[in-house]
Amino acid sequence: MIVQGNIVDVVNNIIFKGEIEVEKKRIVAIRKCNHTIENYILPGFVDAHIHIESSMLVPSEFAKIAVIHGTVATVSDPHEIANVLGVKGVDFMIENGKKVPLKFNFGAPSCVPATSFESAGAIIDADDIKLMMENPDIKYLAEMMNYPGVLFDDEEVLQKIQHAKNNNKPIDGHAPGLRGEDATKYIAAGISTDHECFSFEEAKEKLVKRMKVIIREGSAAKNFEALIDLLPEHFENMMFCSDDKHPDDLLLGHINRLCERAVAKGIDVFKVLQAACVNPVKHYNLEVGLLQKGDFADFIMVDNLKNFTVLETYINGELVAKNGKSFIQDVNFEVLNNFNTDTKKVSDFKFESSSKKISVIEALDGELVTNQIEADALIEDGNLVSNTKTDILKMTVVNRYKNDKPAIAFIKNIGLKEGAIASSVGHDSHNIIAVGVSDKMICKAVNLVIENRGGVCAVNASEEKILPLPVAGIMSDKSAQEIGKSYAKLDKMAKEMGSKLRAPYMSLSFMALLVIPSLKLSDKGLFDGNTFQFTSLEI
Repeated sequence: MIVQGNIVDVVNNIIFKGEIEVEKKRIVAIRKCNHTIENYILPGFVDAHIHIESSMLVPSEFAKIAVIHGTVATVSDPHEIANVLGVKGVDFMIENGKKVPLKFNFGAPSCVPATSFESAGAIIDADDIKLMMENPDIKYLAEMMNYPGVLFDDEEVLQKIQHAKNNNKPIDGHAPGLRGEDATKYIAAGISTDHECFSFEEAKEKLVKRMKVIIREGSAAKNFEALIDLLPEHFENMMFCSDDKHPDDLLLGHINRLCERAVAKGIDVFKVLQAACVNPVKHYNLEVGLLQKGDFADFIMVDNLKNFTVLETYINGELVAKNGKSFIQDVNFEVLNNFNTDTKKVSDFKFESSSKKISVIEALDGELVTNQIEADALIEDGNLVSNTKTDILKMTVVNRYKNDKPAIAFIKNIGLKEGAIASSVGHDSHNIIAVGVSDKMICKAVNLVIENRGGVCAVNASEEKILPLPVAGIMSDKSAQEIGKSYAKLDKMAKEMGSKLRAPYMSLSFMALLVIPSLKLSDKGLFDGNTFQFTSLEI
């Protein structure tokens, strides 16, 4: 097979008219030649950190859409499914991903459960990590979210890190806002990346300390604008990632859109492509080609180097997508789940109190971090209730692995004026999380999720919609197009009920993520992410 075009050699920083010859999955020759083709051939894009589960798609379905946008590989942390099903869940992702051409590179989840302050469906300990690190299908130790464990020399945490070192596999970081001596110690432990930087200054400090910074632009957390100006100087040590990308967003674009935005800011195209294509391959030692003789034939053809509209995508020399059409076929798989809680009563969501003030989670649009604020309590019949006038709404996290009393908190900026929204996608333990204008509506939404053994839903007095997620309660067994349409309808309904958030369900899913400050809610109670301990709802 021979492919012609303007060859963009990112490794050597040159562009020339030429042709690529492919045999047996590899590039056997690259030749300069005169032709009239104006399209550009460049290495395929790599998402340097993503949880495939957040697309609500199994890997084989994710691949169908990703290749349309020129993505040939991902660096994937399967800790979402691992929190539900343990090592069995990781094995499911690896085996499903092997059935399609896209090059998924899975890591060993380092923090399952993410903390001891929540209930997950499984535990992955240091002994499990040792076995996983010896598995050639596991490429790295996934994000070490337990940064307090690193800073305070927790034996179990350090053992996990050592097992990665013993197998010469990279260690991913997760340390939002960590600065100064704490950042220095965290990096010195052998942790080489961070995708959680949300300020220019934080990212610059970590780069100076020889950490690789991954610019994240997902459906909820969007740090591109805050960090992109660091790329021209630090392009050798930066990458692009999605982290979490919902299905409707994935249908619109992937890493190609970040390249378009970066070039539009006047950043040199070779520096942009180094971050998008080359750096992940070299850092994680991926078996992904970089458009050099002898490499795997993983490359894409785009119309130009400004908007990066992908015309063709090749993986191992196979044409897997052309002009927006994916050639990846359906695959069969077993549906696994772990859902063991009964439906709830309205009274389960009551919180008896006489407090005049309460601590409230303030959600920030486009951020995973939250603020902790105080608000006046609204009490009816001795029960703390939602106040739609001040946008202080009741929120719950319900243990989905066993019958237990729902945890209650209050949140600002969800914005609902009627009804409730709920989801069994609740990072990282994936218990049920819901917000609503009344206990009745919250109960209705929670029970809809329970009855479907997982899903994302919206309810009000006259209507209910749900996107069922039967695979581990976090992924669908349907196609991206089907899920994307259903999700878009839910997103629209949530916004019609009053939410002003760009991605209300994605934002909601992170309100139980205890490892990111300031205030979050687990199934065990309200949690202060700054002090790393439970705190009181009542003031």
